[in-house]
Amino acid sequence: MNSFEPHPWNTGFTWSEHSGPFRRVTEAQAAAFDRDGFFVLEDAVDAETLAALDAEIEPFDREVLDFLHTQPEGRFSIAGVDTVSIAVHLVARSRVLRDFCGSSLFADIGRDLIGPSGRLYWEQAVYKQPHGAEPVLWHQDNGYTYVEPQAYVTCWVAITDATEDNGCVWVLPGAHHQGTLAHRDTPIGFECCHDPEDAVPVPVRAGSVVVFSSLTPHATGRNRTAGVRKAYIVQLAPDGAAALRGDPALGPAHARELQDDPLRQFLLGT
Repeated sequence: MNSFEPHPWNTGFTWSEHSGPFRRVTEAQAAAFDRDGFFVLEDAVDAETLAALDAEIEPFDREVLDFLHTQPEGRFSIAGVDTVSIAVHLVARSRVLRDFCGSSLFADIGRDLIGPSGRLYWEQAVYKQPHGAEPVLWHQDNGYTYVEPQAYVTCWVAITDATEDNGCVWVLPGAHHQGTLAHRDTPIGFECCHDPEDAVPVPVRAGSVVVFSSLTPHATGRNRTAGVRKAYIVQLAPDGAAALRGDPALGPAHARELQDDPLRQFLLGT
C-alpha cells in the first residue's frame, strides 16, 4: 500500500463524486474517474484534426528545441533536447489551437467533470524526444502550481500512438482521493513518489484522450524508440479557480491569483 504525505496547504480535502446527465462522458467513465482518477476517451480526435494540430505545433516545438540547444547540456528545468520539449500557451499565438481547445470536445468534458462554468486553465505541447535520457517523474499537476479548487481536469491528447516503449502515461489509481500531495524538487522535476505500487500504464492510439484529475499521480517513461512521441495537453478548471502563491515550507500562501487571463484562459464553449 502506498503512503503519501499531504501538501502543507492541503487540509481537509474531500473528493466530490460526479453524477449525470453527461454530455460526452459515459456513466461508466465518470465512475472510473471517481474511483481511479482517470479514463480514456477512445478515438476522440479525427485524423484530419490530428494532422492540423501537428502541423500547427511544429514551428513552436522547433522554437523550444532551438532554445534548449543554447542551454547548458541542452536542458532547462524538466525539458531537454535529449528528453522532452514543452511548448506552452500556444492558444495565445495560434487560432487553430485556440479553436481546438474551445471546441465542443473540451466544453463537454468540462461541463461533465467540473461543472457548467469552466475555463481553459493551461495547455502545452509535450513532445518526448527519441532515445530519451530521462523519464517524467511521478507527480500531480496540482503539485507544480497549487490551484484551488484542487481538483481540475487534464486532457492528454495523443497526437501519435503512445506506447510503453515511447513514453505513454502511467497513473496511480485511487490516490487522487487524498488531494494534493507533498512534492520534492529534483533536477528533472517535482516528484511526489518513487516507483509506487499498483501503477498502471495507459497506452493509447493517436486521437484518443487520457482524461485524469489534477490530483492523479502520473508519470511517463523514457522514449526508447527512434520516433518522437507527441501529445497536446489541455487542462480545464472551474471559473474562479486561483493559483496560490508562496512557499509552503514557510507557512500559508500569501496571495491568490485568479486564473482568468483573457488571452489564454477563456471560458469553455466561447
